[in-house]
Amino acid sequence: MAKINLLPWRAELRRQREREFYIMLGSAAVAAVLAWLVWGYWNGLRIDDQDGRNKYLSAEIVKLDDKLKEIKSLEAKREKLIQQQKIIEKLQATRSQMVHLFDELVNTIPEGVRLTSMKQAGDVLTLLGVAQANGNVAAYMTSLDKSQWLKGSDLQQTEVKGNDQRNRYEFGLTVKMISPEQVAAAAGQQGTAPKPADGSAPAPTPGAPAAPPPTTTPAPTNPAGGKS
Repeated sequence: MAKINLLPWRAELRRQREREFYIMLGSAAVAAVLAWLVWGYWNGLRIDDQDGRNKYLSAEIVKLDDKLKEIKSLEAKREKLIQQQKIIEKLQATRSQMVHLFDELVNTIPEGVRLTSMKQAGDVLTLLGVAQANGNVAAYMTSLDKSQWLKGSDLQQTEVKGNDQRNRYEFGLTVKMISPEQVAAAAGQQGTAPKPADGSAPAPTPGAPAAPPPTTTPAPTNPAGGKS
């Protein structure tokens, strides 16, 4: 005997489709949640990796800052040493200048002039003194200008003070000191060497002809064989 389904088939088909729809909707929701979790986990890994890189870069930057500070400290020490070296070289170059200066002051001062004070500022020398007359001051300035270690004398003041005829005029003048390099250069151009401070004979200038050796004349002898 044939079986007849009395249930409405359209309602059964609708319920089946609804179940399938809800199943597909749940599957999609589960897949979306899983995808969101995977995406979040992956982004977390990327953030952790970037944080590690940032920490490494920060540590390296701190190290570089320390090295830069050390380099700046070394550069400051280097500049200080260079300045000290320049000062030492300058002192070494002008070591004999004071000797020549006092030697020239003694040799250039004429009669009737006496120095009372002396002050140095760089390469300028200020001389204060007394003289018997203005002519003595003029002679002193001329003598200074003829010196190879002192040039450019300039009279600053001169006035009459007191009744002492020997020290009647008080004067002040400035004169420029010549460095040993300038003296050597001027001596090289003139073919003469500067006079040493110890008074010994000057060294021959390079390129200058040597002085001929002294000739000696034999003493005449008398016929008896003895020297006259």
